[in-house]
Amino acid sequence: MRFKNKTHLIFDMDGTLVDSSELLANTINYVRKKIGLPAMDEETILRALNDTSLNPAHFYYEAEQFEEIHERYFQEYYLANHHRESRLYDGVGEMLEKLRENRSLSVATNAYDVSARPLLKALKIDHCFDHLLCGDHVSKAKPHPQMLEEIITAYDREREAFLMIGDGERDVQAAQNAGIDGVLVQWGFSDHTEAVHSVEALLKLLGESS
Repeated sequence: MRFKNKTHLIFDMDGTLVDSSELLANTINYVRKKIGLPAMDEETILRALNDTSLNPAHFYYEAEQFEEIHERYFQEYYLANHHRESRLYDGVGEMLEKLRENRSLSVATNAYDVSARPLLKALKIDHCFDHLLCGDHVSKAKPHPQMLEEIITAYDREREAFLMIGDGERDVQAAQNAGIDGVLVQWGFSDHTEAVHSVEALLKLLGESS
């Protein structure tokens, strides 16, 4: 399947555009330390990020839902270290600059605005996107389609023009729930049997030369 006709691309952030594995693992362990829990190893933390069967609040913090104290400690570490402990995946910056010449780009991430916006700015790619939809902008995060629906509505284009690009099942499910196509990439936190394995392969799928 090729997606040359997809003029509006919606990207996930963590694990798709940004290698924030060190940052997220360290941030979650910082929260755990603050609330009196032992550290988790990084592999366990990252493997759970895209596991839709888990309650992340319970898995990471032994709580039924995320609480204000979790968010406060999370932001405390994240905002102090996001510029040191994250990076773009190889070729992503160049890919975005190429794609934005002829397409409209947006981000739909379950991360909160206070985390996502400064991270994209620190990595110097915030200018590439028309819209940034975050977990705290909507009442229901991915895999619910609300983020994607709001982006589609903002552009006022037919759904055939949109493609969701992400590294997790939440991204694909959100795309399916919104009635648009989705594609998985395999350079992030997940391990998929069928996925795009390089920026060059994604550009080819989109009908672009690398």
